[in-house]
Amino acid sequence: MIGKHRIIRIAIICLVGIVGYSCDNKAKEEKGQLKEETLTRVVIGAERLFEPDYFSMIEGKKVALVTNHTGLLPDGRHLVDVLYENKKVDLTLLFGPEHGIRGEEDNHVSDGADSGTGLPVISLYGKVRKPSAEMLEGIEVIIFDIQDIGARFYTYIATMNHVLEAAAENDIPYLVLDRPNAIGGVYVDGPVGELQKEPVVGVDQLPVVHGMTVGELVNMFNEERSKKGLKKADLTVVKMEHYDRNKWYDEAGLPWIKPSPNMLTLTTAALYPMTCLLEGTNMSEARGTLHPFEHIGATWVDGKALADKLNGYQLEGVEFIPSQFTPEEVVDGIKIYPPKFLGEQCESAFIKVTNRDDFASAQAGVYMMKALYELYPEKLEWKAARMDRLMKTPSVREGILNGENPASIIQQWSEGLAYFKKVRSCYLLY
Repeated sequence: MIGKHRIIRIAIICLVGIVGYSCDNKAKEEKGQLKEETLTRVVIGAERLFEPDYFSMIEGKKVALVTNHTGLLPDGRHLVDVLYENKKVDLTLLFGPEHGIRGEEDNHVSDGADSGTGLPVISLYGKVRKPSAEMLEGIEVIIFDIQDIGARFYTYIATMNHVLEAAAENDIPYLVLDRPNAIGGVYVDGPVGELQKEPVVGVDQLPVVHGMTVGELVNMFNEERSKKGLKKADLTVVKMEHYDRNKWYDEAGLPWIKPSPNMLTLTTAALYPMTCLLEGTNMSEARGTLHPFEHIGATWVDGKALADKLNGYQLEGVEFIPSQFTPEEVVDGIKIYPPKFLGEQCESAFIKVTNRDDFASAQAGVYMMKALYELYPEKLEWKAARMDRLMKTPSVREGILNGENPASIIQQWSEGLAYFKKVRSCYLLY
């Protein structure tokens, strides 16, 4: 049974601990610090980019922008279009992450031209993941503006870090426009993989749920580079105003824009750290439906038996309901990468979130895999390399195969997680 409750953070306390990590509270002394609950809507970094202090960093410069369809201002204008139309900025080049600049692809994306402006687009989710020196020739500043959801294996933060590396190697200033962590900035959980107790310079050293904004992550990655003897980038994080890390995205006063074709709602995002593990199996997470990552199913599943098994664990914040779904090729107007069981009816356990603040999604994933293995040992197929890559360790998969109980498996990641939390505490900006 999971008894994980989120703790409301009133103050950020940097601890001196493992391998001599210490930090100060410079972030809390900066101008523009959050005032007491006087305003509700979060002011995102993309809005603040046009303030004189930040705009001076891009004025008259040749700019490369890393963004996608989430790079919108609250009034609905896309940052690509706003910068392209601004005569004081020379927007020269666009870099696209997974799903492309306009978020219309559910596969690897090719280079091309932006449909709105005609600007050249280089894909960073294909053969190339990090911009080369040739690609960046003549570029004077790079901007990153993409909405993340808060899970390690959501690929946008890896793209952000690859660009950080390129900015450092090519001496190009890098501006990251901060946005809220969609699933809140408090809950932190999951294994941190095999690179425990090393400087946290990339996503491979994050737990499944990291509880940080993109600005906090990139600041951590950059500062930790020096601890590993790597060159730091000339980084500027354009902070948000009025952001409360205890709140979820729907409490920020901002419109929801699905960050990717299968991330349709905030509920999807809340469950994603749990059910994305199904990608490491032959089970379906209901891609190809209007409720992806909210189902656990297959053509050979007994929905009631699975729901009863999962409810028996008494996981906090969720309940499981027998259901069914049929994956389709096109969902919400976008062609989905061929989902499992296309066109076939699957029985499932539908996950109903009853209290998202009490729901420990990273731990729930272990209970889910335990239930599937016990119910369907002959039907369940493991894609071992994929599963181990998602968890950054084989210990979860091996523990389940060896008959260990979920609580014991979860306990194994406590030491590495505690180390990460100490490091993380030094880089929280809010």
